[in-house]
Amino acid sequence: METSASRSLRASAALAAAGAIAFTTPAAAAAPSTIEPADTAWMIVATALVLMMTIPGLALFYSGMVRKKNVLATMAQSLAAVMLISILWVAFGYSLAFVGDGTWIGSLDRAFLAGMGMDSVHPGAKTIPESLFMLYQMTFAIITVALVAGSVADRMRFSAYLLFSIAWFIFVYVPLAHLIWGGGFLAQAGVVDFAGGLVVHLSAGTAGLVAALVMGRRQGYGSENLSPFDLSLAVVGTGLLWVGWFGFNGGSALGANAHAVMAILTTHLAACAGAVTWGALEWSTRRKPSVLGMISGAVAGLGTITPASGFVAPWHGLVIGALAGIICYWACTSLKHRFNYDDSLDVFGVHGVGGLTGTVLAGVFATAAIGGTTGLIEGNPKQLTAQLYGVAVTLVWSGGVTWGLLKLVSAFVPLRVSREHELEGLDISQHGEALQ
Repeated sequence: METSASRSLRASAALAAAGAIAFTTPAAAAAPSTIEPADTAWMIVATALVLMMTIPGLALFYSGMVRKKNVLATMAQSLAAVMLISILWVAFGYSLAFVGDGTWIGSLDRAFLAGMGMDSVHPGAKTIPESLFMLYQMTFAIITVALVAGSVADRMRFSAYLLFSIAWFIFVYVPLAHLIWGGGFLAQAGVVDFAGGLVVHLSAGTAGLVAALVMGRRQGYGSENLSPFDLSLAVVGTGLLWVGWFGFNGGSALGANAHAVMAILTTHLAACAGAVTWGALEWSTRRKPSVLGMISGAVAGLGTITPASGFVAPWHGLVIGALAGIICYWACTSLKHRFNYDDSLDVFGVHGVGGLTGTVLAGVFATAAIGGTTGLIEGNPKQLTAQLYGVAVTLVWSGGVTWGLLKLVSAFVPLRVSREHELEGLDISQHGEALQ
């Protein structure tokens, strides 16, 4: 015979089960999970790889090419970009860039990740958690802001850099990310940018050039030896950037699939072709292929293939990489000397010119069998026109807004350190530390 205690226990269990069903069933019925473990695992790795591109990759790459007295200050700029942009991205950057369907900008529906649950997915990445998609895109914003600093290395005040980075992220990076990747008017016009030729490289390169022109040349530029302190650091940084780029371009497929592998393959081949071409040009003109030239060629190839990496075949990667070596070499030598501007670490010559070149070539070589988009070679000249339109908008927006932001920041704090502090070195003057 069933006792009253056992009946009570059974009733409690039934109520608990009913409550569990009531809690889980509506969510499951309304939004069945599409998250794939393999895609999620790959995107976690890709996110880590892209973050590695800034710290320690870019930090080592840049600091190895400045003078000893500015090494720590250069590293501090990359570190600061990670700290600041990560917080701003969560606060509002992600939401404005990737949430909402505005022509110019998104919405604040995901401000501070409001409404983002464990199983939420973004419409553009339906097989991974939205939190992972958000985190992956965060790493792109970080490295883009950090890239700009290379143009004004050795002379920008740290406080001015912080203010400028915050403002540039808000008014340049976030709108461009939405215009191209978030469904804005450039995306609607058919502009394609697989992993950041416009959003990352051309925008950062253009901003770097404007900043270099506004701030003026370094003390002793053109008359003193401003050679790198330790190229071995730059070589290590290049290696980290190169490997990280597999996550940068391969991860932009947003899944563990053949598309990601093809993007990685074209990326690697372009880097190799860029390094070989740049080295060969130096060998033929200067009788010796420099280590600095080879790593510059590799990074030029990587930056140039970025917008096209998910749309072109492997042999296109070789062609694009070789063209990157030629065109970026010319930009960092002849063009730079012709106009006598001091882009300290050649951000415009490598990333700006490379991003522009790769974006245009994506419109030439895009292959339907690879990325579903046809380019000029496959009989679609409209794609090339769209790419040129994207280039023009990015140049005007990044260049014009950067100039205005620099003028605004200079009203609050001097952009440049004093002559005495520049000669002393930014490590001591800005951070009170120095390498021994």
